[in-house]
Amino acid sequence: MSGGPESFVIVTGLSGSGKSYVERCFEDIGFFCIDNLPLSLLGSLLDDLLAGEAPKQRVCVVLDIRNPGFASQFPETYRRIRERVPGAKLIFLDASEESLIRRFSETRRPHPIAGGTSLLEAVRRERQMLSDVRSLADLLIDTSSLTVHELRGVISRTFGSGEKGLVVSIASFGFKHGSPYDVDLLFDVRFLANPHFVPELREKTGEDPAVAAYIENDPETGPFLERLLDFVGYLLPRYEKENKSYLSIGVGCTGGRHRSVYVAERLAEALRQKKFPVRVRHRDAGRE
Repeated sequence: MSGGPESFVIVTGLSGSGKSYVERCFEDIGFFCIDNLPLSLLGSLLDDLLAGEAPKQRVCVVLDIRNPGFASQFPETYRRIRERVPGAKLIFLDASEESLIRRFSETRRPHPIAGGTSLLEAVRRERQMLSDVRSLADLLIDTSSLTVHELRGVISRTFGSGEKGLVVSIASFGFKHGSPYDVDLLFDVRFLANPHFVPELREKTGEDPAVAAYIENDPETGPFLERLLDFVGYLLPRYEKENKSYLSIGVGCTGGRHRSVYVAERLAEALRQKKFPVRVRHRDAGRE
């Protein structure tokens, strides 16, 4: 053998999660991309790459549930690929049910495994079918709230030749609406003073100065923020050192309107001062 591809990346994930766009991102940073190559041909492609019969280059292959037998056959196929190309990477694109249903509704395209079932049933069945594939991912990206620019940034920072660094996503939420399943770090701030019980503050959010002042008047707030910022500030450089490219942080309170929003904003402000790219989403701030 005369070596192998400089980079070999497989992109897969749920239908509607953004695989086509990610493929274009890889093309833009110089990868040779192949969409939905049959699994039976992956071995032949590697033969050519490893034998030097195909140019040594950066290669991206996009695979999904449309590939016959994909869910059951891919884990073993990927094991064999890693034996031949130890540096191969698997990206799995995920998204919430709400996001996927909205995207299919907007595009009016049928779900590839819907058949005679509802869109929601198809989304849930595909997620279950791909659970073993998802568990193998070297990089898991939840695209639910990422803009196309942020998604491009994750790909370019991780696989491009540009500046490396963490992309930090911070989401506030309410525990009564369910905890997010896709966060790397989760902080519960329900011990802080709750503006919900102050009538003139109840309908405001943690971004309002009056709500912020109320929370800051709690003697627990200052020490907590100091420790939180110190802890996260300690972790991020170490995640960068391990080449982690995307970090998701969840901050939760009871309803997701006041305390979690306030803390998420303070955390984002501190990380931006440290020059980390940060985006903030307040998942439940508009709910009752």
